Amino acid sequence: MQELLLATKNPGKFEEIKEALKGLPLKFVFLRDLVSGGLDDSDFVEDGHTFFENAEKKARYYGKKTGLMTLGEDSGILVDALKGELGVQTRRWGAGEKVSDKEWVEYFLEKMKDVPDGERGAKFVCCACVFVRGKVNLFEGETYGRITEKLEAPIKAGVPLSSCFIPEGLDKVYSALSPEEKNRVSHRGKAMAKVRRLLEQVL
Repeated sequence: MQELLLATKNPGKFEEIKEALKGLPLKFVFLRDLVSGGLDDSDFVEDGHTFFENAEKKARYYGKKTGLMTLGEDSGILVDALKGELGVQTRRWGAGEKVSDKEWVEYFLEKMKDVPDGERGAKFVCCACVFVRGKVNLFEGETYGRITEKLEAPIKAGVPLSSCFIPEGLDKVYSALSPEEKNRVSHRGKAMAKVRRLLEQVL
């Protein structure tokens, strides 16, 4: 069975991507497992100015490093009330990437506490890049919604904002949806649906 390296060290993203692509004749390889097993990626720097740049950089770097077909992904949120913040820096923003998911999202909600209901709009963006046979293939997914005043579901590892973001047209936050429901409406699910169509052609 062909292997697909998912070039993320985030367990939440790994599980969501795996779920979105299940059923394909693939063995999913978790980057974090390779690094803990000795893969040296100390020279990799995620310094792109856009989601696409970061996704492509991950896919190319780890694809060439391992020789595996590789999926690079970058995602984040754009919040109407915090213009110019978050975006490609989402997990590095605010309290920073070294704090726990709980501490990060608590800081975020504190920043949002005085924002009125009508101004809590936000957009999640996911850009994915598949590096296969020396070529890059880029895909994007977006989902609009709003930020809740407090967490409305337990935090899932690696994706804390999923507990306080309600997509347009629904009344539940991402984390309260089933994996199937979330894949249909989420930014990552939409991008991975396009990735799936490519993989069905190349496998």
